[in-house]
Amino acid sequence: MSERIARLRTYLQQQKLDGVIVSKPENRRYFSQFNGTTGMLLITATSAYFLTDFRYIEQAEQQAQGYTIVDAGSKYGSKLSDLCQKSGGIARVGFECDYVTWNECNSLKQEMANVVLEPVKLDFFRMVKDETEITAIREAVRIADAAFEQIMPLIQPDIREIDVACELEYIMRKLGSERPAFDTIIASGKRGALPHGLASEKRIEPGDMITMDFGAVFAGYHSDITRTVVLGRADPKQREIYDVVLSAQLAGVNAVAVGKKCQEIDAVARKVIEDAGYGKFFGHGLGHSLGLAIHEEPRFSPSAGEIVLETNMVMTVEPGIYLPEWGGIRIEDTVLVSDQRGVILTSSTKKLIELDC
Repeated sequence: MSERIARLRTYLQQQKLDGVIVSKPENRRYFSQFNGTTGMLLITATSAYFLTDFRYIEQAEQQAQGYTIVDAGSKYGSKLSDLCQKSGGIARVGFECDYVTWNECNSLKQEMANVVLEPVKLDFFRMVKDETEITAIREAVRIADAAFEQIMPLIQPDIREIDVACELEYIMRKLGSERPAFDTIIASGKRGALPHGLASEKRIEPGDMITMDFGAVFAGYHSDITRTVVLGRADPKQREIYDVVLSAQLAGVNAVAVGKKCQEIDAVARKVIEDAGYGKFFGHGLGHSLGLAIHEEPRFSPSAGEIVLETNMVMTVEPGIYLPEWGGIRIEDTVLVSDQRGVILTSSTKKLIELDC
């Protein structure tokens, strides 16, 4: 934590800020290790305060090492104002403008009339992972891989999508996941055309392609995997489109390298799909970073601009083709950006799986 806070203090100095209020749960945890649901940090050049209420005082004392713990009750703004006055010379304080609501901002301005509040964004601190974070992500990936292997025999004709999702989440919990990384996507048959087709009451039928997008959480860190399988034997069109998506996915992974623009990685995979004639059916970005949140910056997309890959970023590579009234196919791995290349952390096979029915 001391290294992370030191980086944050350097940023404050560069921005000519006397302090910063950290409210976003992921950033609060990143800078304090506190994993409860209520709390706020005030970090200055020389002090670090953790504000929470009665429910979390003891937890904060255990987890937020190096912080002065403050029982703020329901009066965060007035407590923050008091702490700024107590610290002396605190005139300009940053707040997370991409998380704090308009009403919360106005309330803070009224209660902290003794300081000037300046909008800041802090998510970029989490873009490059340290070894502890990478270890946690690897374990979250391992859990998801193991769950995928265990769920395969349970997929039979007439099973509901929601039942597959429930079993998958149960297996991940038994394997050590804290919770699902996000609402599990199980989309079969024509529903596969929905990129975010949450598991429904639909019963899976022989011949259905089944897109399964899910992830585990370990020590707060997320994994993300998508595999598309078929119940029964794949027909020629299913095989054709699967091969196009797999080629695009492999091209994207192989393009990952330190110094490459995120926009370039997206373009490499997107070209494979466009050249096959399916460009208009791939309507989302190629991938995103993950960590304490399932979707983090940077992202692989046509609008990624000048953002470049750095060593120890962790990204997903997940192209897909979605045809209305037919279905869809997506393949996704979690990938570590190493010094030399992209290292696939996901171990589940990408060979088209045809399930017996």
